[in-house]
Amino acid sequence: MLDLRAQFETIAPEIRAAVEQVLTVQQFVLGPQGEALEREIAEACGARHGVGLASGTEALELGLHACGVKAGDEVIVPAFTFIATGSAVSALGARPVFADIDAATFNLDPDQIEARITPRTRAIVAVHLFGLAADMDPILAVADRHGIPVVEDNAQSLGATNHGRKTGSMGRLGCLSFYPSKNLGAYGDAGMIVTNDEKLAVRLRALRNHGQTGQYLSTERGWNSRLDELQATVLRVKLRHLPAWTTKRQEHARLYDSLLKDLPGVSLPRVPPGREHVYYLYTIRIGDRASGSARANKPGDEARSDLVQQRLKERGIASTVYYPVPLHLQPLYASLGGKPGDLRVSERAARQVLSIPLYPELTREQIERVAEEVRKATQED
Repeated sequence: MLDLRAQFETIAPEIRAAVEQVLTVQQFVLGPQGEALEREIAEACGARHGVGLASGTEALELGLHACGVKAGDEVIVPAFTFIATGSAVSALGARPVFADIDAATFNLDPDQIEARITPRTRAIVAVHLFGLAADMDPILAVADRHGIPVVEDNAQSLGATNHGRKTGSMGRLGCLSFYPSKNLGAYGDAGMIVTNDEKLAVRLRALRNHGQTGQYLSTERGWNSRLDELQATVLRVKLRHLPAWTTKRQEHARLYDSLLKDLPGVSLPRVPPGREHVYYLYTIRIGDRASGSARANKPGDEARSDLVQQRLKERGIASTVYYPVPLHLQPLYASLGGKPGDLRVSERAARQVLSIPLYPELTREQIERVAEEVRKATQED
């Protein structure tokens, strides 16, 4: 699915020089590299402030906490996303309220929000999934009507746009992950929050450092969630290459589109007008035998995407299902009473999605081979 070594080989001298500089200075936490990265990422997202953190998951936790989420509150989140979107809510003692997604984009369906708002709702999390921005205008509109902040989970879509606005800059704050597999990946865990709210940024900087507002003076309980200088300097090098890498991802996606178009039973990624996709993942949908039914994707269920994935594996082609079990059916949330059929669009997506290799260093020949094997694997019955 990803060849990080191929990427490293193109930038190895820059990385080694940058790391050597940090080792020479011997300042590893809350130093000049992190401060510079905060400014550069904020600018890349069209936001005024960046706050470096230890991971994307902790960005969600600190961000929700800073927006006032506490034990007993409710937070609306899409059901089709990585578990961290929900577990960040749970970590604060709050209850995630799961909403369904738009079938075409896999992102939160704005029409699902209003009915789930209660007096306990403290935030709405809009996930920009797979590299594509959510439909933010109606999401922000319903949030504004109820005075509820929107937190953008921008872990997968750094650089994506919605009618000219960058993901991460439209809500109260945006949460980024620099996990190694991401379009902009560190060499370990790292994350960031971007925001246009200066007071919020000041508070977040205290929260990430044990709540300290002065030397050994803490005004509230905080976290130990600081982005270290080694990760920051690696990310600064890679950020310079990100625009070119994004262009290559988009070119590869267009080639996949041309090679896989009109394939029976297979739907390709859709990009609505006014949005720019940065293709963290190239995810196709493979129609299954239960399409349109209430059958949910529970552990042990067999979906047609599973069969295609196995065939690709036999041919030496990597593929991954992101994500096989929606959040409302995860064992973690069994106590919330979610059951098959509750969120049918998310459940159907979980049965049908399959992501195939897409990263900047892929060659045309590799893409053509993947596409050829996908055609064979989906047509065999």
